[in-house]
Amino acid sequence: MSGKSSNGNIPKSLQLLDGTQLKLIAMVSMVFDHLGDNFFPGQIWMRIIGRMAMPLFSFCIAEGFCHTHDRTRYLTRMLVFGAVSEIPFDLVTSGRILETGHQNIMLTFSWAVLGLICLEAVLNRIKKRAARYIAAGALIIAFMAGSIFLRMDYTMTAVLLISVFYLMRNKLHLLRTCAGAAAYAALRNVGIHIAGLLGFVPILFYNGKRGKGLKWLFYLFYPGHLLLIYLIKRIF
Repeated sequence: MSGKSSNGNIPKSLQLLDGTQLKLIAMVSMVFDHLGDNFFPGQIWMRIIGRMAMPLFSFCIAEGFCHTHDRTRYLTRMLVFGAVSEIPFDLVTSGRILETGHQNIMLTFSWAVLGLICLEAVLNRIKKRAARYIAAGALIIAFMAGSIFLRMDYTMTAVLLISVFYLMRNKLHLLRTCAGAAAYAALRNVGIHIAGLLGFVPILFYNGKRGKGLKWLFYLFYPGHLLLIYLIKRIF
């Protein structure tokens, strides 16, 4: 059951960014974050810019799920690149080839997408509104708890945020964005993490279009830029 958010409450003159452009902004933000973390730890502004990446990617993941024609293939593709990314991620974060104590964000997104597949299946079978709310809440909480148990990057925040964006896909875009920002602020409100709210500003300018695609760009970019960072660290 796919859906498409309504941007009717956002003036057309402000509907400036498509899905591809949001992904590109998220990637630039992620580069700033990882460069700051690994090479310029004193430059807090780089980490602040980096906080924008997760909300932006979460929105794009939810939108991709709503628009894809094959949920299983969407999940499989994300899982494959999550597995590919784990070694570069572990090398950058711990210096080890394999570290089970912290999983990369692609695996978190895969877990969240699996949650959406389960959520969609449950909601399609339940007709009573109250039962739907209870079932959806219980399932989301279960996947949030699972993200902690599996020690995933951004744990509960990513799962909740992607779920909120999915559940509100047919609501007015301003309401959907504000709901996402509220969910994020409820869980990430300490230190520089609150700067992640900046990521919801580009989302407000979303025009509801997927853009030119480049769907393989992020899948390749994520493990690729981590591997490059690791190699630079080893050299210098």
